[in-house]
Amino acid sequence: MPSHLFADRSAQPHEPGSVDALISQTRRLRGDVDAVRRDTVVDDGDTQGRWQRALCDLAVHHLDDLGRHLGQLKEGMPPAPEPVAPPQATPSGAVPEPGSGPGERRTRVGTAEWNLLTDEVSWSDELFQIFGRSPGAGALPLDELGSTLFSEDQPLLTAWVTACLVDGRPIDGEFRVVRADGRVRTLHMRGEPVLDPDGCTASMWAVFRDLSELRRSQRAVRDSHDSLRLRREIAQTEHRLAVELQEAVLPPWRGSPRSPHGTAPTLDVAAHYLPSATRNLIGGDWYDSLELPGGRAMLTVGNLTGHGVTATSGMAMMLGALRGMAMAGIEPGPLMGWLNQLLETSAQPALGSAVCCAYDPARRVLSWAQAGHPAPLLFRAGAGRALRPPEGALLGATSGAAYGQAEEPVEPGDVLVLHTEGLTARGFDPGRADGTERLLALAPRFSAARSAQDCVRLVTGEFGEAEREDDACLLVARVGG
Repeated sequence: MPSHLFADRSAQPHEPGSVDALISQTRRLRGDVDAVRRDTVVDDGDTQGRWQRALCDLAVHHLDDLGRHLGQLKEGMPPAPEPVAPPQATPSGAVPEPGSGPGERRTRVGTAEWNLLTDEVSWSDELFQIFGRSPGAGALPLDELGSTLFSEDQPLLTAWVTACLVDGRPIDGEFRVVRADGRVRTLHMRGEPVLDPDGCTASMWAVFRDLSELRRSQRAVRDSHDSLRLRREIAQTEHRLAVELQEAVLPPWRGSPRSPHGTAPTLDVAAHYLPSATRNLIGGDWYDSLELPGGRAMLTVGNLTGHGVTATSGMAMMLGALRGMAMAGIEPGPLMGWLNQLLETSAQPALGSAVCCAYDPARRVLSWAQAGHPAPLLFRAGAGRALRPPEGALLGATSGAAYGQAEEPVEPGDVLVLHTEGLTARGFDPGRADGTERLLALAPRFSAARSAQDCVRLVTGEFGEAEREDDACLLVARVGG
């Protein structure tokens, strides 16, 4: 029994310097062995040289493992492993090898030699572990080695062994074996024939290296790359569909210097869609201007939560319903109530905000309603203000919500600015002026503008596209004489 002093010293943590010294010695020894391997010149008839080269390869592999283990010792105790799910069977019924089993020392390299004259077979202890074979059962003869392989790999090994023994060709390839416990391992075999003085094949030696973990890692990386590529392709397809749907639904005159065809002649209207800084987040923002029966005109902007095809398809549904109800003569307040009910019954739950205005040129009155949306801004004689909003909750937030309607008299030369929240969002810069304040500060320049399109250019020049985290819509209407 060891003494108490020995036990106490064993319990002490290792000295970092001593482990570093062992790592340095291992590296130097590995370099020396590698130098011997490189300097070994192997001729066709040099059996001793080939054997020396193989032993050097084996020593390098063991030194690499030793260096890795010393590195783990230097890093300290690893964290407790996470529970591992039971292995799944392969199509052939074999169980993939997840690593060494409980209590089994991990091994990667083993050697074997088959004597063709005496039928003697010699396996290293490591090779028995790799094959999962008990040393008491004995090493496998060369003609039985193929029985452990996958059926599709057996002809390959047979061809290699035949070429090695008959033609003297070296073996250098991979195959898969199924151990007695059903686990699968991928092995790399490197072997050569050993010739007797008469030039006949007397034996064959081989070095086996277990590449199971390496190949599993490579498959995992390849599967991850394939998954990422598939996700990227899906994202690109969805983005393209969202853009095409948005372009098909929103009026084609966005950004045009001319008024849209059919707009009431007493209004000069221009609009613009501003993408987010990343340009790949296509949301559910909309804008629209529509001539109504009786000479009136509808102006609207709004947005739905979310991005991508779901948001743009929802936007298309909402905008289509809004256009239909406006053409049927439904006033902005009741119209918002119907939109709220539509969003509640939609198969894709979402929240939305919107503002809808109906302009009557005969009375020069703007009737409008809103649903949790920024109020329109009215600019007149070099000054601007936000209209006082009537009652209105977010669309889809409250069942049976009531929406009020307000009226605002307008005059020739007035400028109305409608926008979605993404335009004026301040983000994370508390020192920057509020977006609404920045819009109102453009009032003198709006008065000097000659058209609604000039006003749109002023706004886009002020807010740009690089500072926004979300996309936005802007609509400007200039009241004519």
